[in-house]
Amino acid sequence: MERARHENVATVLVDPALLPELELELMELDLRVWPVRTAPNCVDGPRAAFQLRRRLVEAQRGAWDCAAGWVPVWISFGESWYVGAEPLPWAAHRTLWDALAGHAAQVRYQRRLGGVPPLAVRSERRRAG
Repeated sequence: MERARHENVATVLVDPALLPELELELMELDLRVWPVRTAPNCVDGPRAAFQLRRRLVEAQRGAWDCAAGWVPVWISFGESWYVGAEPLPWAAHRTLWDALAGHAAQVRYQRRLGGVPPLAVRSERRRAG
């Protein structure tokens, strides 16, 4: 049985005051910020964002209570990080974690990637299909 297509993402809670700045900073590194609330792969984005934020905050048993009103985002990797069908290189992971560490007071995340249905923007879908 073949695994369904997915995209590697980091799930991050971001202070809303930081979000525009973080998005621009990560864009320069070919990392894309997708607020879960408006992500193109979510049927009910607001509900998904609420549930995801709640699950992440509660799992930390008080340590992340400051993030209870923050924005859950997925951070994906742009095309420059991939080489054919090869796995995502460790340099991509390191670049993401280093960028997030620079904003430690305004982000909460676990250093691991998850998989979500593809987040490709319209122009990328045409090339991939």
